[in-house]
Amino acid sequence: MRRLLKMLHGGIFWALFLFLAIPLAQEPVVARATTPIKPLRVWIGNASWYGQGFQGRTTASGEPFDMNANTAAEPNLPFGSILRVKNLRTGKSQIVRVNDRGPYVDDRDIDVSYQVACKLGMIGTGVSRLRIELLRVPTRPE
Repeated sequence: MRRLLKMLHGGIFWALFLFLAIPLAQEPVVARATTPIKPLRVWIGNASWYGQGFQGRTTASGEPFDMNANTAAEPNLPFGSILRVKNLRTGKSQIVRVNDRGPYVDDRDIDVSYQVACKLGMIGTGVSRLRIELLRVPTRPE
């Protein structure tokens, strides 16, 4: 009887240990940058946003527009370029990927998706001044 109780106690201990240890072991290891990414180019420009009216339409890059993705339309940069955009009024910033062309209004430099506009605090204003940092330009396959 004593042996059975010892085995039961040991089994409960190991079950509890595994129950607590396995989720910790499955957590992803996150690398932290030791130095901030230095932008290739920085400029200030006017930004607007686009959303529901364009949802699902084909962008200039050929992929469907997703208003809930961190994407942007920029007239000149290669598709796949990575930008950090920062709203100068709110101080909030987001990383976006260029996948479309535009905006097609003279006083605007970039269009961001609805999701990015929400995160930057642009929805009520419509047009905002952003600091735009070019972080990465895709390499062309040879």
